[in-house]
Amino acid sequence: MQRLILILFIACELCFYLLIAQTGIVEYFSSNIFLIAPLPIGGIIGTLLVSYIKIENTNKISIFLTLQLLMSFIYPHYNFLTLFILGIAVGSLAPLIINEIKKTSLVELGFALCISYVTGTFLFNYDVSQRGFIAITLTLIVLIASRFLPQNFVSKTSIDSKHSLFLMVLWVFLDSALFESLSRDISVSIWRDGFTLEIALFHIIGVVCALYFKIERNQKELFIITLFALSYLFYFLREGFILSLIYPFVISYYNVVILQTISKKDFKTITFYMVFIGWIASGAGLFVALENLILFVPIVLLIALIKIMTREYLPKNKEITYV
Repeated sequence: MQRLILILFIACELCFYLLIAQTGIVEYFSSNIFLIAPLPIGGIIGTLLVSYIKIENTNKISIFLTLQLLMSFIYPHYNFLTLFILGIAVGSLAPLIINEIKKTSLVELGFALCISYVTGTFLFNYDVSQRGFIAITLTLIVLIASRFLPQNFVSKTSIDSKHSLFLMVLWVFLDSALFESLSRDISVSIWRDGFTLEIALFHIIGVVCALYFKIERNQKELFIITLFALSYLFYFLREGFILSLIYPFVISYYNVVILQTISKKDFKTITFYMVFIGWIASGAGLFVALENLILFVPIVLLIALIKIMTREYLPKNKEITYV
């Protein structure tokens, strides 16, 4: 029973971030960067400070979930202060949730992510101004579940998970820029064009492939960048159906890779990583979408591809003979 509770705990908080913090608030405030700025500012502060609070993690989780619940009751009618408080709550909870992922098996992590992605996909088109009950329900589930979490950590199969922070930030930036552009594009919005089932299915396939098909680190990084390149290509070509298969797959795939990488770190390192991955990279992607700069993103993709391929095919032997 505790294992099921852990799955719901992770899945519902991830869903809250997607439906409320990432899309609900941004859309409700018409993507006005100045109006929504208190949310990421609070998020960064909360993420940095949570590791310095000298109480048990279970108590931290309860405190910040209670704060999140209070802010959920006033959704979406936020002002500068309440957005800042919500940001602190969500920002503090992010590394705490990732720390709990250490307790999951591969199957449990897979179920949690699949539940989150599928639920988020089916609720994505729900009116952002009417998501208050969703915010309250998700937070209540997480808050109740937090009182019954298992204490033991699960030993996982060893994986090569030493991906650089730079690459993980790049993946989130590429995802955020495309996601924010897609969600605003009336000509090719895969979530509003009748591809819900395809998106949900390929989210699940992406999670399964990332968890159970093992490939070398460099090959995995090249695979992710290539999938992003294809996603951008089909976005520019306005091929909604193909995009609805490839893009959800790469979202799920790279997120599993990131979670497996940073969940192995100590708690302070997790908080440091989350500032860049969870807030700065996603904020940069939002800025690119709002300023209509997405046509320049393929240049970043090309540089990343060249860098990864160069590293992949460089000679492995460190001894170099000079003539």
